[in-house]
Amino acid sequence: MVEPRSDCPINAAVEVLGDRWSLLVLRDVVFADRRYFRALLTGSVEGIATNILADRLVRLVEAGILTRGTAARGQRARYSLTEAGIRTLPIMYALGDWGLDWRPGGGELRSRQQLMRDEGPAFVEELMDDLRTRHLDTPPRPRDGPGPFERLAAARAAAAEREQADRR
Repeated sequence: MVEPRSDCPINAAVEVLGDRWSLLVLRDVVFADRRYFRALLTGSVEGIATNILADRLVRLVEAGILTRGTAARGQRARYSLTEAGIRTLPIMYALGDWGLDWRPGGGELRSRQQLMRDEGPAFVEELMDDLRTRHLDTPPRPRDGPGPFERLAAARAAAAEREQADRR
């Protein structure tokens, strides 16, 4: 693990998460369940370069945010969130809320954040529980109705449908 330049906890967090790409890579692992290099590369809406993605994955593994599964020759390594990685979700939630209020944009890609805002902090906790099941193999919590990822997918599909109807 890389030692931060100072004892300031904000500095320590920024040194790991504060560059242009690290949180976007984590966003894609969390929300799109992209856990392999090729999926992260080809699925990047922002168009991350191969060398940048490789560097960020190494940094996130070294920082204890992700783990990299061992891969036999010819197989792909799968990345998984650690508990520290899962705990970045409230940070992404806060940044997304700021973005909803202060940055332009609309439609399908903003629908995830709007749903999270509408559902509130309990939804973020529910998402983190589901991430623990997906990445840390904890048992799933019982629930009534669709889980958070199903609700996010439904919100995104509804937003895409609205965008398509608006184009007609």
